[in-house]
Amino acid sequence: MSQPFDAAELAANYANKSPQDILKLAFEHFGDDLWLSFSGAEDVVLIDMAWKINKNVKVFSLDTGRLHPETYRFIDQVREHYGISIDILSPETAALEALVKDKGLFSFYKDGHSECCGIRKTAPLRRKLSTVKAWATGQRRDQSPGTRSQVAAVELDAAFSAEGRPLYKFNPLAQMSSEDVWAYIRMLELPYNSLHERGFISIGCEPCTRPVLPNQHEREGRWWWEEATQKECGLHAGNLIAKD
Repeated sequence: MSQPFDAAELAANYANKSPQDILKLAFEHFGDDLWLSFSGAEDVVLIDMAWKINKNVKVFSLDTGRLHPETYRFIDQVREHYGISIDILSPETAALEALVKDKGLFSFYKDGHSECCGIRKTAPLRRKLSTVKAWATGQRRDQSPGTRSQVAAVELDAAFSAEGRPLYKFNPLAQMSSEDVWAYIRMLELPYNSLHERGFISIGCEPCTRPVLPNQHEREGRWWWEEATQKECGLHAGNLIAKD
């Protein structure tokens, strides 16, 4: 970092700044140590904005092994569109095989998604984030009233920081609405996941994602058998940590 980094102060100062300003702040402080998380959905807006600031932007994506075929194709389409590398993170084989052997492939319908997400998402994410100083996500406050309504532009990552190794998290799109995101995608004719044309809004793993009906909130298509206040995977576990 070029100077001391006070996440709380910067979060207040950048609360009403544009996504581009927040990304410029991130690159200014962390440069090549900043990584973007790409989920295969609307995060293409985050990549587009970051790529226009830094053509060498670093991107990773979690391959849980249960994504839709359309999502895999979209990830590769984005890689080719921007001419960037995308690090694909996979679950640890032994842990995944043990889960499937013990509980089968659909245990989450009975005992919740946390164990499966822990192996397929949280563990690979933790492995990646242990090697970086900062990351940026496509989280938006309007995505989930239950868990994301207070997402800050900048924060100390409470879920993945370690003692003596703070990890900083940027959420440049926090203030954007779904309408804003899609206006951006359409205006610039960005590539997008073809599942969006079939009623999918929030896109995750195939068994845990379904289209939503008119006037349903987008998060209702994810883990629909669970309470709305628990609809976070390992990627943004910090949203479930109580904040003062």
